[in-house]
Amino acid sequence: MKVLKFGGTSVGTVEALRNVKYIVENQEEPVIVVVSALGGLTDTLIQAANLAAKNDIGAYRIVQDITARHNEIMNKLITGEQIDDALNRVRALFYELSNAYTDISRNEELTEADLEEVVSYGERLSSLIISLIIDDATYFNSLEIMRSSNHECDLEATNANIANTLGKFKGKVAVMGGFISRDSKSRRISNLGRGGSDYTAAIVASALNADSLEIWTDVDGFMTADPKVDPNATVIRQMTYDQAQEMCDQGAKVIYAPTIKPVAEKHIPIWVKNTFNRGALGTLISD
Repeated sequence: MKVLKFGGTSVGTVEALRNVKYIVENQEEPVIVVVSALGGLTDTLIQAANLAAKNDIGAYRIVQDITARHNEIMNKLITGEQIDDALNRVRALFYELSNAYTDISRNEELTEADLEEVVSYGERLSSLIISLIIDDATYFNSLEIMRSSNHECDLEATNANIANTLGKFKGKVAVMGGFISRDSKSRRISNLGRGGSDYTAAIVASALNADSLEIWTDVDGFMTADPKVDPNATVIRQMTYDQAQEMCDQGAKVIYAPTIKPVAEKHIPIWVKNTFNRGALGTLISD
């Protein structure tokens, strides 16, 4: 079993999601798929929350735009009798999101708890929709699995939940959202921070002793230099955990820095691959 994580650009458009569908459905072994929100959606949700706090009707226009974006994806990628059920399940989440913005407008205040809740809908929507797009996939609600304390993952509680849910999964494909979690004590939504989807995938891979963790993104792997600055930059084919950690600490944006430790401790290799260039070899990070 292995864990595949797809970032925002990898799930941001219909064509990108067709690539995700192909990649996942052509895996020879069972996989856990961890997904980010659709590209750019988290910032849009935050923008709408700020407008709602000012009682600005623009917040609801943004919700309409977000709804249309997700509906377009479903209409193009889900066919037959499944589409009505899919639209109904997603519609329920949008109803909750709209109510959350209404509460913010009524209070004319944006609290941390409010913001944590509204941004969680990005991954809640994407994971549900992607589970409906991929054949034979099963949806798992990350809010029932991931636990945190002061925005740090509560590993003891989380690992126990993973063992009781994903650890007992006997299907081919499980899909869950990254980044989102609930506080272990209060049970309110308390997320893991930007970049947290990579970290979620690493925690799941470590807890399940996965064969590998694959981070699917929009670049071919770690590069010798920023290709925007150095046109002669090339992909680093293989590196150690320490080398990858050092590059992340120095500002490389390929993967979220805390991702490396949980899998390195279990000697689980990490592959960095390009969703839009499936033939590229990518970067292998290992001992």
